[in-house]
Amino acid sequence: MSVNDIEISRKVVYNENVNNADCIKSAYFYCERVYTMKVMVCDDSMFVRKKMKDAVAAAGATEIIEAADGQQAIDKYKAEKPDLVFMDIIMPVKSGVEALTEIKAFDNSAKIVMASSVGTQENLKEAIMAGAYDFLQKPIANEDVAKIISKASK
Repeated sequence: MSVNDIEISRKVVYNENVNNADCIKSAYFYCERVYTMKVMVCDDSMFVRKKMKDAVAAAGATEIIEAADGQQAIDKYKAEKPDLVFMDIIMPVKSGVEALTEIKAFDNSAKIVMASSVGTQENLKEAIMAGAYDFLQKPIANEDVAKIISKASK
């Protein structure tokens, strides 16, 4: 991607004036980056994982990995090296914060987004201190997932 492509992408993101050809070119580069992203979804609830997978797919990512607990998240991260991880804070075997800490020790550049429900705010603070890339409040909206994927793809 050239400097000009980056400038066009910036203009598109901030709704500045761009011509249609530039807009299409920028959209192509964005779609290509998101399409090739590998995203892992970690939650002990099968229903939440399904909802998150649908939101991630709607944002354009096609390679989606699942984990049902903190230990699976660690093992799958090491094996698959996803570009982005969405992880619940409260999970069995190892908590999301424990998994975040271990993954960051393995790969300090890991982008891990923590998902929190009401009542887990203290854990969320701990996750941010441990190096979480971002956080989401449950229930999770597709638009919020898309924004984070967009940010992470840059």
